[in-house]
This record gives sequence, structure tokens and C-alpha cells, in this order.
Amino acid sequence: MDILKLKKVTSMEKVFPFTEPTGEGMEDVLTGLKGETVSFQIAFFWDGFRKSRATANVISPVSEHVRVRSVKLVPCEYPTHRKFDEDYLTDQPGLYPDLLTDIPSWGVDLVPGHWNSLWVDLECAEDLEAGTYPVQIDMVREGEVLGTAMVALEVLDATLPSMPVPHTEWFHTDCLANYYHVEVFSEEYWRIVENFVRLAVKRKCNMLLTPVFTPPLDTAVGGERLTVQLVDVKVTADGYQFGYDKFERWVEMCCRCGIEYFEISHLFSQWGATMAPKIMGEKDGQLVQLFGWDTDATGPEYRDFMHQFLVSLTGELKKLGIAEKTYFHVSDEPEASQFESYKAAKEMVEKDLEGYQMIDALSDYSFFEKGVVSQPVCAVDHIQPFIEKRPEKLWGYYCTGQYLDVTNRFIVQPGYRTRILGAQMYKFRLDGFLHWGYNFYNAEHSIFTIDPYRCTDAAGAFPSGDPFLVYPGADGVPEESMRIMLMDEAMSDLCAMKYLESLAGRDVVMACLEPEGEEKIEFKSYPRSCAYITGMRKRIHQAIRKYGKR
Repeated sequence: MDILKLKKVTSMEKVFPFTEPTGEGMEDVLTGLKGETVSFQIAFFWDGFRKSRATANVISPVSEHVRVRSVKLVPCEYPTHRKFDEDYLTDQPGLYPDLLTDIPSWGVDLVPGHWNSLWVDLECAEDLEAGTYPVQIDMVREGEVLGTAMVALEVLDATLPSMPVPHTEWFHTDCLANYYHVEVFSEEYWRIVENFVRLAVKRKCNMLLTPVFTPPLDTAVGGERLTVQLVDVKVTADGYQFGYDKFERWVEMCCRCGIEYFEISHLFSQWGATMAPKIMGEKDGQLVQLFGWDTDATGPEYRDFMHQFLVSLTGELKKLGIAEKTYFHVSDEPEASQFESYKAAKEMVEKDLEGYQMIDALSDYSFFEKGVVSQPVCAVDHIQPFIEKRPEKLWGYYCTGQYLDVTNRFIVQPGYRTRILGAQMYKFRLDGFLHWGYNFYNAEHSIFTIDPYRCTDAAGAFPSGDPFLVYPGADGVPEESMRIMLMDEAMSDLCAMKYLESLAGRDVVMACLEPEGEEKIEFKSYPRSCAYITGMRKRIHQAIRKYGKR
């Protein structure tokens, strides 16, 4: 007799084909605030001799708020750097769970002798009445129920507040145009871009990288990325003329989708600010490249252009009413050896950007200490000096370089290592979080494009999962990963903490995060288990019930 074994597991556990999941930290009652997505998995093992298929039938009074997807394996040819810590699930290349796909009409694949899983989202809609609802999911084959998983969804009488700080995942529209073979700024391009923006907002990204010029990010020296420049430039006898039709459409689209903050693309080249970004413009009736790799960043020609542009752009931002929600970058990830070039570039633009917030990702404390960067976006493995001698505003970020001890979201890292970020952001009062890869579908330095369904590591450059959070699904609709859901949960944790703080104060929240006598949360050391995360949220929910009645 064919047997299907089911096991409920948390959203943080990653189910590998040949290993039975532990189920550690899984609860029978899942609790959330209104406006929150609560997720878990149903792991299943098919003991049949041949492959089969089943449907996943939801039986619940809130079935319209339940979404079931398949967790698919993706290739990880470069899962880790050669140096790694003990808190990785594997260091070997292979096929590992990450992609979440809608279940097709023919059902869920049952692969003989393999563990797989279903991803279940329970949407606590804001108009859903507080209470507890049973949720039953049956796996059915040819009319026969092969197995059943049951949970209860408890919806608290409280609404999850919006993100208290900016959260940006760098958005690469050139990658969308390349992958879907659409012309930049065509109507199809705008439709696809909006689909990806809407999903980012749904998963608590409230800031969007805005390409006034093609972002000079991860581009080989002398190379270029597809032009996605929003601001039109025309060379005139008196200097430069700027057009904002596409920029205004971008801003309108962002506001309609729920974006709150605008992050202007970098004004100088990456890694030192020594050159200008690629800037296209009309000159003598022809569209030509006006600036780029051969342009001295602080030379008189670019200095004059940048002054005219920033005076014009800041006027546009004020006209659109978004000046106070707009952030500027000088150059990404400058190193100590590039201090002088970065400083010169910053001084070149700071007068024209007086009153605006300026942020940049960095690791070297001297950039803040010497007053060159007042609002640092610090790598989480280098953040301790910034915490000890704290700037007025301090952001965090991680990328390929933060691979030892600290939180990150590589595919072969356990889910709790990704989700702990919310608690860390709360404890250390971070003023924002940044990551470079929402949808980077290129090889390193953008030398060529890749298929993210086949390559998850930018052609062997970064640990799998670092370059993107979403996959480019059919018809221009993004497909989610486990990791974007874990990031959403981390940010929901942060929002729930802020809500509890509004009811009872910060000390009560910290007692939920760090119960007396138990392990403390730091950036390089923190509780490493699914059970800690579920226990922490349970304590927060208990406190919300207690203090919400007062």
C-alpha cells in the first residue's frame, strides 16, 4: 500500500529530499496580527514505488485567506565561500529548497523516496475578525485522502503597524528588461516593473532604488549595463536641460504601489567614486553618452553638470512633494584606501544637497569618525564600533561579504539565521536596512545575463541566493523564494515589537527578546534555533494580549 507521511514544520526549516525534517519549533496554533502573513510548511514523504500526484485541498472557514504553494529545489553550484562557520546546512553543491510556485491544475508531485514540502500562507487580513480559525489541508489522490495536516490560526485583535524604518532591496530594472526581452520604457516594461514593485511592497520593502541615471552598480570597469535612465538630458548652448516625464511616471507608480521612500541611484562610480556613472543625453540632435568610465568624477566638466542637475532635480523633488522622503548616495562600499576620492566626491555635491539625507554602505568606521558619512549603512559584521560610538542615524546591511557568524540569507543557511534580523534591528534601534539584490539576474560585474532558475550565484561569484530574492515568473509576474518570506517574517517581527512597545514600553519588549537568564541577541551571537523564534513571538503575543486590554 502506498503511504504518504506528513509532518508540519516551521517556515524556517528547510526540507531536504533525503532527510526527515525535525519539526523543531512548530506549533499547532499559529498566531498573527491583522495585516500579517503567517506561514508554515507541510513536509511530505511519498513511500510509493512510482511517482504520483495529489491535490492539496483546504478546508477552513477562512479558506480564502489560505494560500498553498510547492517548495521547489533550485541549483546551488556555489553554496558557500570556501570559509564558512558551523551554522550552514551544507557546504556542498546540490539542489536545495527555495523557489515557491503555485500548484498547477494537475497537482503536487509525489516523488518516490523523497521528502518535499508545501508552503502554506495564512493571511491575517485587516478586515478578518479576531478569533481562532481551524485550517485543515488534505492531500488527496484520486478521491482518496492520503494525509491531513491541521493547525489553528489565531488572529489577534490588533493590526500590524507599517515598517517603522526604511527597508530597501536594490531593484534592477535592466535585469527585467533583459530577461523578458522588452524594450526599456515600453508599456510592457512598465507593467512588469510594477508587478515586481508591488510584490516588494507586499513583503515590507518601502524604499525603492530610483535610476535617475543607470545605476553604476556591479559593473566591470569599461563595461556598461542596459540604459534605464529616468531623467532626460539635453546639451544646450547654456548648459543642460532636464526632462522628468519618465521620472514622474516612476514616482506616480511607486506611490500607487505603496513605496514611501525614494533612493536616488549613486552619483559616482562604485568602490571609490573616482568616475561618473553612465549618463546618456541629446547632443547636436543625437543620443550619445555624455559621461562614464572616462570621466573624472571631480573634474570641471562633471562638476558643472552635477551642479546643474542637482539644482534641477531637487526642485523637481519639491514639486512632487517627495523631497523629505528622498535619500541620496555618493558611492557604494568605499574602502579606506579610497577615502580621499570619496571625500572629494561628497564635498562636490553636499552643498547642492544640503538638507537631504545621504546614505552609503560601508564598513570602515573612519568614514563616519572623520565626518565624511553622517548616516552610515554599516555591514553587520563591522557594526560594533558604530554601536559603541553611535551616529545619530545608523543603518545595517549585509551581502556576500557577511558570511561568518552574522545573519544573512544564503539558500543553504537555516531560516532562523535570516529571520533573527528583525530582533537585531529592534534591539540595536537600526534606522534602516539595505541589501543589494532584489532581482540581480546578471553574472558578477554584469558581464553577461543569467537565467536565475538555473544559476543562483551570479555565475559562481556569490553564495547562492545572495543576488536575488524573487524569480522572474511567466508573464512578467515574480515568483517568491523562501528567503523573501523569511525576510517578510523578520520585518513583521520588528513591526510587532514596535506595536508592543507602543502598548507597554521598550523594557517589556526586551524581556520578550531576552528572557532573564537566557542567551542575549548580538550581531555575531544570538539564539540559533527555530524554537527560539517561535517562543519569542509567543511571548510578544502574550504581552500584546495582556497590555492591549488596558
